[in-house]
Amino acid sequence: MEPLSENEIRASFVNCSKGEARRLNLPRGLAELPWEHLDFLGWRDQGAPDRAYLVAPYGGELVGVTLRSPMVRRSLTKSNVCSLCITAHAGSGVALLAARRAGAAGREGNTVGTYICGDLACSLYVRGLKNSTLVTRPNESLPVELQIERTMENLGGFLAKVLATADA
Repeated sequence: MEPLSENEIRASFVNCSKGEARRLNLPRGLAELPWEHLDFLGWRDQGAPDRAYLVAPYGGELVGVTLRSPMVRRSLTKSNVCSLCITAHAGSGVALLAARRAGAAGREGNTVGTYICGDLACSLYVRGLKNSTLVTRPNESLPVELQIERTMENLGGFLAKVLATADA
């Protein structure tokens, strides 16, 4: 992914108002992020742990979505799998993140959700640059390039649901 400016990130959001996009907390150290290893930008809001944000290329555009996560305590003895990158995590390493749908549907309160790595670092897990705590990522027969492609296809499916009109 190419490095993004603060303005590009804020302008990309499709499921919140422009005022909300202006006020959201961007990730710390934006310029120092490992952009060459990121397929999308995802971060948790340090000031509001139940909020997360995701910005990704989709359909030739940059699409940003605000996400909410319920505060649920999870058992450390059970593992969960991210729906995007298929990485297994113990306990709260995977979170159900819900996004308001774009447009009128979102204003009416309609949401879509999926299970995503709690720290939104799917790109780093797929590349083996970050490891899940307590759970070892299974060895896959797919080359890393195809795992990255699968992750982005899974993310694209989620973003399509966020962008879908209410009558679709």
